[in-house]
Amino acid sequence: MRVVVALDSFKGSLDSRAAGEAVRDGVLRVVPDADVVVVPVADGGEGTLEALAHRVSSWVEVETVDAVGRPLIAPYAVLGDGTAVVEAARSVGLGSVDRVDHTLPPRASSYGVGVQLAHALASGAGEVLVGLGGSACTDGGTGLLRALGVDVRSTSAEGNPLWELDRLAGPLPDLSRVVVLSDVVNPLLGPDGAARVFGPQKGATDEQVEHLETQMRRWATGLGDVAARPGAGAAGGIGGALLAGGATVVAGFARLAALIGLPETVRGADLVVTGEGSLDRQTTMGKAPDGVARLGRRAGALVVGLGGRVERPAPDDFDAVLPVHGRPRPLAEALDPTLTLDELAATAAEVVRLIRAAAGAGPPRGSARRPAGSR
Repeated sequence: MRVVVALDSFKGSLDSRAAGEAVRDGVLRVVPDADVVVVPVADGGEGTLEALAHRVSSWVEVETVDAVGRPLIAPYAVLGDGTAVVEAARSVGLGSVDRVDHTLPPRASSYGVGVQLAHALASGAGEVLVGLGGSACTDGGTGLLRALGVDVRSTSAEGNPLWELDRLAGPLPDLSRVVVLSDVVNPLLGPDGAARVFGPQKGATDEQVEHLETQMRRWATGLGDVAARPGAGAAGGIGGALLAGGATVVAGFARLAALIGLPETVRGADLVVTGEGSLDRQTTMGKAPDGVARLGRRAGALVVGLGGRVERPAPDDFDAVLPVHGRPRPLAEALDPTLTLDELAATAAEVVRLIRAAAGAGPPRGSARRPAGSR
C-alpha cells in the first residue's frame, strides 16, 4: 500500500511536517510495511520555507522587525538556481504578535518583510519569490514600500502608515523580478477586498474595517490600475503594492508543488491524505489541501482530508473529509500539539482500517486505486 501524506500546517498547533509524521505513524500501526511518503506543503503562507527546505542551497538571516516593530532575525532561502524565497509569515506573521484585538490594526505594518525583500533584491537574486499568507497587517503594503525606500507620507510616526495616510509622494521601485506566491485571489477593495475580508481576522472592529477601507481607497489612487487585479488584496494589501511595482502574482500552491515535485510523488499512490487546521469553504480558494486533492484525484488515488475543524459537504476532489478530534473541545485544548498529534495518528489508522475492510482486509498494492477522474 503506497500512501502520500501532504498536510498543510495546523496553525497554532503543528507545522506541516509534524502533522504529516503523525499521520504516517497512524498508517503504519495498521499496515507496518506500507510505503508512506510525507511531503511538507504550503500555498505561500506559513510553512513555505519548510516545504522548500530540501531545495535550499543557503539561508540568509536578516535583521528586521516583526509586525509591531520589535527587532528579530528572520531568514530567507536561496535555492540552487539562485532564486530567493521570502516568507512574510517569518517576519510579520500573525502568530508572532502579542495579541490579536482592536489594538492591532493601527500598530501592524509590513515594514519587516520589506526589509527582507530589499535585502534579497540587493543580493542579485535572479528572481525573488514572496509568500504572502499569514500576515498580521492590513496596511496595503505601505510599510513594505517604505522599507524599499519609497516616500510614503503619513502622520502615523509608528505602526501602520495606512492608518493616517497622507499620500504616496515618491516613485515606485522596479519589482519586475518579484513573483508573489498567494493563496487568495482577493482584490484590494470592496466586499472581497483586503480590509473587509482580512481585517476582522487581524482584530479589526466593524468601525476599523470601514476606516481601513476608506484609507485603502485613497492608497489605491497612487498605486495605479492594480486594485481590481486578483491577489491585490493578499496579506492585507501587500499584494497590491507589489503588483504596482511590476511584480507577478501566481497561485502559491501550484508553484511550490512544481518546485518540490509533488505531482510526480503522488503518481502511483493508493491513498493521498491531506488537510489543515480548518477544512472549509476557503479550502477550495487556492489552499494547499485542495491542490493536493486535485493531484490525488488525477493520479486515481483515494483522497482523504483531515482537519481540526471540518465543514461539509466535502469539496469535489475529496472522497472524505474527517475531523480528527473525537469530541468537541475548547479551542485551547484543540490546539494542544500533543493532543493533535495523537488524534491525527488515531484518525489515520481508522481510515486505513476502513480501506482494508472495504478491500477484504489487507489490499494488495494498487487495489485502492480508481481510474483517474472517477467518482
